[in-house]
Amino acid sequence: MTETDALYAVSPLDGRYDGRTAPLSPYASEAALMRARVRVEVEYLIALAELEATPLELDLDDRNHLRGLYQHFAEEDAQLIKKLETEGHAEFEATNHDVKAVEYFVRHRLPDDSDASPWIHFGLTSEDVNNLAHRLLVRDAVNEVLLPQLYDVRDTLADMARDYRALPMLARTHGQPATPTTFGKEMAVYAARLGRATGRIRQATDDLRGKLGGASGTYAAHVAAYPDVDWQAFAADFVTGLGLEFESLTTQVNPCDDLAALFDAVRGANDVLLDLDLDMWLYVSDRYLGQEAVEGETGSSTMPHKVNPIDFENSEGNLSKANADLTFLADYVTTSRLQRDLSDSTVKRNIGGAFAHCLIGYSKTAAGLSKVVPNEQVMRDDLADTPEIIGEAVQTILRREGQADAYERVKAVTRGKDVTLADFRDMFDELDVDEDVREELHALTPADYTGVASELVDDLE
Repeated sequence: MTETDALYAVSPLDGRYDGRTAPLSPYASEAALMRARVRVEVEYLIALAELEATPLELDLDDRNHLRGLYQHFAEEDAQLIKKLETEGHAEFEATNHDVKAVEYFVRHRLPDDSDASPWIHFGLTSEDVNNLAHRLLVRDAVNEVLLPQLYDVRDTLADMARDYRALPMLARTHGQPATPTTFGKEMAVYAARLGRATGRIRQATDDLRGKLGGASGTYAAHVAAYPDVDWQAFAADFVTGLGLEFESLTTQVNPCDDLAALFDAVRGANDVLLDLDLDMWLYVSDRYLGQEAVEGETGSSTMPHKVNPIDFENSEGNLSKANADLTFLADYVTTSRLQRDLSDSTVKRNIGGAFAHCLIGYSKTAAGLSKVVPNEQVMRDDLADTPEIIGEAVQTILRREGQADAYERVKAVTRGKDVTLADFRDMFDELDVDEDVREELHALTPADYTGVASELVDDLE
């Protein structure tokens, strides 16, 4: 797409963000779907030739030629399929049917002396081809494009966790000052969550299931032609040979529970990153994180000083849009009126759009993480200015010493008041405790009250 074309694109995915979404083109474009359909038709034809029951014979040269149709699928091939669908070509009239156009494309590309033409699409319904083609594309789009981006973000978070494992930071629960943590430990939480989320995605891609049961899932046409062939075993071998699990009980439509599970798994990873985006935005707002200024970038049209957290904001917007689309897709593709209706066909064409918003979000989160640097002094100053957070430690130590009213005593000193470390120390001096306990209390500081936060980072796998 030229720069001028991008300016007139209906969707920002193919316009403003074209460069960011391009890696999905081999898996989410119309041409990609055509290529995947050709693959299914070709491999099915070759599988039929291996059945003793059929008279179809394909030698090694024939098979190599056929496989070349999808292995070397080019722009002119996609254009020819589109022409077969909309205009017709050679002896073929316009099909007005995208899968039938693929069948004619394969037939058109057979050698002149081939007798394989009647066996192309033998006994199949379009959904047999489509359900397999879509899953091959979805699987590879996730495994080759989305997951590597998520792995990169996870690795970045893990590196930040290790680098800043001991950097103390004020925690906030309900938005209020709370027991300190470390910046590294907080990044480790996100790294661990994202690691689990990617594991669920990998499992969901492994569980994608394909069907090959004909017009209503009964193998009726296959059995009518060759009643002695075990068509269920044939279908299972064919589907698993494509790297998919086999779905035996279907209508004309593959139930798509597997796709729904995958969409939900991707949405789960997006939820982790949305949570991260929001926290990073707040850390930038609180000046806990500084941002490296990008030369030539404008932060505000009126305020020249600004360096805005635009990458996290952009990620938030795209991941929210992706999740809305993924939720819709997961809900929609699992329903079909009786044995088949066609409404899911146009819906499934939008899977690539949902994935594209994911990809933009992942790249923007990664860009935001690459620009932020913890502001250690601001974090330490904030801890020093919030001495009341050691109140939890104080009352817990006093409970250990048998003082039942410890919580109430600390609450009376701290709740709703501007308290200082000196106020605490005055309180410590008045306590009826052993001297070593008094010294233990006097040694408490907000910056040192982080428990085993730094050691928790080692729990990252």
